Amino acid sequence: MDSKKLMAAVKSHPDFDHAGMVLLHNGVVRSTSRDGRKVTGLKIKVDYRKLENIVNTQKALPGIVDIRVEIDDTRDLKVGDDVMYLIVAGDIRENVIHVLKETLDLIKTTVTTKTEYFVG
Repeated sequence: MDSKKLMAAVKSHPDFDHAGMVLLHNGVVRSTSRDGRKVTGLKIKVDYRKLENIVNTQKALPGIVDIRVEIDDTRDLKVGDDVMYLIVAGDIRENVIHVLKETLDLIKTTVTTKTEYFVG
């Protein structure tokens, strides 16, 4: 995964001159689960068909220039590793912030499943 290459791809979009904001979400493996248990790492599974549908739908929303997503589902990840990059470029902050949050929530709830590895 390479955030600089992903950002370069967004900036090369033919309509990038309409963008006034670009947001990058960088999800990383944290050392505790949501319920507080110690985590040593995790594994992600991705439904790429659903991901493509979500990205295409979100790109069509008003003011959005481009959306790029990269998720590391190739290996077991350890604490501190990058899990996902999500970049949203668009015209104004209200559109970009809303679409980043909505896209991220959709990816987390319908596209990815994770298996956490716990201490002990």
